[in-house]
Amino acid sequence: MRDRPSGDNDAVGPSDMKPITPTLRWILFGLLCVAGIFNAMDRPVIAILKPDISADLGWSDTDFANLAFVTQVAAALSFLFTGWLVDKIGVLRSMIAGVTTWSLAAMAHGWAIAGWHVVAARIGLGATEAVQTPLTIKTVATLFPPYKRSFAFGVGTAIAGIGTITMPFFIPVIAAIWGWRGALIFAGIGGFITLALWLWFARGVRFDDKAEDANHDFADDGAPYGPILRERRTWAIVIAKMLSDATWWLINFWLPDFYRKEFGLTTGELAIPLAIAFFGSGAGALFAGWLSTRLLEAGWSVNRVRKTIMFGSAAIVVPLPFVLTLDSFWPVAIMMGVVMAGHQGFSLSIFSIITDVVPRGKVGRVTAFGAFMGNMGGALIQLVTGAVLAAGLGFTPLFIFAAASYLLALGWLHWLLPNIRRVEKAEAPST
Repeated sequence: MRDRPSGDNDAVGPSDMKPITPTLRWILFGLLCVAGIFNAMDRPVIAILKPDISADLGWSDTDFANLAFVTQVAAALSFLFTGWLVDKIGVLRSMIAGVTTWSLAAMAHGWAIAGWHVVAARIGLGATEAVQTPLTIKTVATLFPPYKRSFAFGVGTAIAGIGTITMPFFIPVIAAIWGWRGALIFAGIGGFITLALWLWFARGVRFDDKAEDANHDFADDGAPYGPILRERRTWAIVIAKMLSDATWWLINFWLPDFYRKEFGLTTGELAIPLAIAFFGSGAGALFAGWLSTRLLEAGWSVNRVRKTIMFGSAAIVVPLPFVLTLDSFWPVAIMMGVVMAGHQGFSLSIFSIITDVVPRGKVGRVTAFGAFMGNMGGALIQLVTGAVLAAGLGFTPLFIFAAASYLLALGWLHWLLPNIRRVEKAEAPST
């Protein structure tokens, strides 16, 4: 039996709700993804403009590792609150609160003169941008019918990837005109513009997404999804997220530095290889989302689809340590794109599993707890990376861990969640 509703115009929410057409659904989600580009812009700004910031503030590799660490910890701790917030106040108010606060935090970098000013701004940005992940998953669970959610995650990641691809090209241009602080102010302005457009399209729309609705707190077998910290399903998801995200944050933050140290690239020369990496990221997510939807339509079970995509994604990351044996740069750049594709296929599947097994009223909290664990994994890998590089060990130990991390994550998830069952019966509103 196929895991597919009868049509693309399935009602989402109570009968008196203003209909959300397929076109409006994609417009709202697309603008949320664009806001996410500006949300995440601070990280490539810091990574790409690291030499400029180092010259300005006199920072070392250890200083940057510590900066990345405190940002990750701030984001991670905030996830403990933002998931509850998104479930409590819903998509509309979360969008307003999230974009407003993280845009202001990005713009605060414009007044950073001393090193501690940058640290304070980064902590504020890490804390406020934590709304993005639970908001995105909650939006997909609210706006899209179950069989389209994987594809929506793929499209969203592809949009983010397009934004990331362009950043190595235009960030140096912005920095040449306004400096590295100006690049972060630009991110904040972009966030406010996107929010205004989203609110214009969302006028009059009611989102059926509040945690108080008891109809959205039961799994497909009629049993309630209990307190998230006591749920086996929760721990299956969040530990897998922690293991896999450690590799994502390692590559996301340190790839430009790896290219500089191993191949002597300048800031201007980073644009194309970083674009290749993030093109792989977007393409991998889009393909994994499309394939997941097609397999579900073909009658595959949810369990088989999710774990097949995750295993394939993990397998293509395994050769990562071998890039250190290559003398030619461009095969390394292409391999990094493949690794990023593998990560996004794996990550997309984890987010899809959340919408499969978690009632809509708790999607924000479970997503945020998973993101908290992912950021803690990211924070830990930043400290380890700084220590490994300072000890002169290079990237070899780090890439070996990265190669194994996804298989470990999949093994853990399968152990705790041997059979993934979809929660969509709980999402049928009462009439």
